[in-house]
Amino acid sequence: MDLASLFGILIAYSMLLGSIILSGNPMALYWDTGSMILVVIGSLGSLMMASDMSTLKNIPKYIGLVFKAKEYNSTEIITQLVGFAESARKDGLLSLDDAIKDVEDKFLSDGLRLVVDGTDPLIITKILELEMEKMDDRHSKGAGFFDTWAALAPAYGMLGTVIGLIGMMANLGDSAGIGSAMALALITTFYGSLVANSIALPIAMKLRLNHDKEMLQKEIMLEGILSIQSGDNPRILEQKLYSFLPVPNRPVSQEVQ
Repeated sequence: MDLASLFGILIAYSMLLGSIILSGNPMALYWDTGSMILVVIGSLGSLMMASDMSTLKNIPKYIGLVFKAKEYNSTEIITQLVGFAESARKDGLLSLDDAIKDVEDKFLSDGLRLVVDGTDPLIITKILELEMEKMDDRHSKGAGFFDTWAALAPAYGMLGTVIGLIGMMANLGDSAGIGSAMALALITTFYGSLVANSIALPIAMKLRLNHDKEMLQKEIMLEGILSIQSGDNPRILEQKLYSFLPVPNRPVSQEVQ
């Protein structure tokens, strides 16, 4: 469980409910079934029109990734790559053949397999960069889905506002009708902003954050794979790979370099 996501949603909605309660207004004032249907179901309908079935099927997966804690231990990857470099310099690239079997990351194991097989460095680079590009496309599609929802929900909120204003103008002689129509106009705007800013945008931002972490891992792996193939000194390789990380995330021995 990603505690940041869990605590974030708890804090956000606690502050929202607390604000409503402290303002002295009953919760019933903030619930309108018609407005909720218009904003949530309406915006989701438009979102479905703008998406393909493969993206829609992955919605539960995207939401699950927001709350699923996935560790990206770059230091461990660098240590592993330096170890492979030491073995390759000492016993040759073919010595990595058995070690590859214990590598859990498919991207890394595939890249090292290409090295052991004697593949041209340009071809290795092209294959692995293509894999990273396709991963970027998949992740961008997921984040983009929620970005689009964040744009559509407030728009449907504005539609509800227009509907409420039309009702208000049509009942200028009825003070009770004006009040209910004005309430409808405001509550739909509230729902649109709520969906966009407390659901859709945070999910899109979290997906992009996870994507950036995974891409950093892949960049480190790619650089390490190519350096192992070219026979770089393991100590130089280690320093090169740690340059991908912020200084506070580097071992003490690397911070002073």
